[in-house]
Amino acid sequence: MTLINETHDPALRSWVDSANRPGHDFPIQNLPFASFRRRDRDDAWRGGVAIGDAIVDLAALARAHPFEGLAAEALAAAAQPRLNALMALGPAHWSALRLALSRALREGSAARGTVEPCLVPQAEAEYGLPATIGDYTDFYTSIHHATNIGRLFRPDNPLLPNYPWVPIGYHGRSSSIGVSPQAFHRPRGQIKAPDAPAPVLAPSRRLDIELELGVFVGPGNALGEPIPIGQAEQHVFGIVLLNDWSARDIQAWEYQPLGPFLAKNFATTISPWVVTLEALAPYRVPFERPAQDPQPLPYLDDPGNRAHGAFDIRLSIGWQTARMREQGLADHEVAQTSYRHAYWTVAQMVAHHTVNGCNLQPGDLLGTGTLSGPEAQQAAAFIELTQGGKRPLELPGGEQRTFLEDGDTVVLRGWCEAPGAARIGFGACWGTVLPVRT
Repeated sequence: MTLINETHDPALRSWVDSANRPGHDFPIQNLPFASFRRRDRDDAWRGGVAIGDAIVDLAALARAHPFEGLAAEALAAAAQPRLNALMALGPAHWSALRLALSRALREGSAARGTVEPCLVPQAEAEYGLPATIGDYTDFYTSIHHATNIGRLFRPDNPLLPNYPWVPIGYHGRSSSIGVSPQAFHRPRGQIKAPDAPAPVLAPSRRLDIELELGVFVGPGNALGEPIPIGQAEQHVFGIVLLNDWSARDIQAWEYQPLGPFLAKNFATTISPWVVTLEALAPYRVPFERPAQDPQPLPYLDDPGNRAHGAFDIRLSIGWQTARMREQGLADHEVAQTSYRHAYWTVAQMVAHHTVNGCNLQPGDLLGTGTLSGPEAQQAAAFIELTQGGKRPLELPGGEQRTFLEDGDTVVLRGWCEAPGAARIGFGACWGTVLPVRT
């Protein structure tokens, strides 16, 4: 299986000058997809591709009929308001469109005169959900997060015995998934203090984040037909940043015996740009697991998954308080980690999700779960970074935080870099906490 092709050549440059700027998230080697429209206009939503500081308006480009064959078919699907139709087509169409766009955007391309009128500045755009999300499943793929949280809730038994054997997950609420930048009201729910005789209905006082990645499903599978792990990635379109906001005090009271409910379903924020698996090919790394741990069962094991099933996607968390914003201060980075530390891969999530015959559909979203790494500074949730609220974080201006206060903003960022490859990024995933509704 060839993963690297001409679209990954780090020497490629675009006639869109901003795409050639060092450190830019959207060079010509990336070409992620989103659903967008011009802000403050009566525009229709349509698909777009990021190149530097601009967006290729795929609906406008489709009207020019610049491509043929699979690329033309994929472009027509991508011009729709949401990307579900494109996601349904599969890897051959995605790759053909990516190649055609890459060639059209390169320095010296004869297609410049056709594509340039279709560019929209990102500064003038607003974004919608990339796809109509039918179902959302949140996994628990970081053994480091699972262990850290287990120590807080179950000090004597932090990691449950099924964790090394089965990719743990639960079904979340797709209707409350929003696109960055998202503002949401502080949730309320039942909260019970350890020494209280009864719970009370109250606003969450331990509002947290979970730094995750979201995996968008491409072609689905028929009900009753599992997806083998060797074919799993053919059913994955791409990856976004994902913040699964969490009310820890509500969660502590409600999560047994059936798991999260009101503690999770009030808001989930994703970044607008979907980075395709093909774009991520240069940043693949072997899937590795400690030798003393149980190795995956056969349906979760595959030579390709072992050789290159993991991704080195660098991730960071920034925290900005209302006071910092008023003072013109940027967000303050409080943690940095990588997806390479995950205990289960994208292919394993898809294979396990369908092994019982469950049918996935184009546009379904799979969350990876909180992506904490092995070191303390790689924790991907505030409950871990502050050791359950016992050790406040120091922020610029002398402020401290354990959990989120009203007006606080969190920004997640993601990027990839490797020797012999161009740096690419995911953009950013912003979310702001508003006061509880009275």
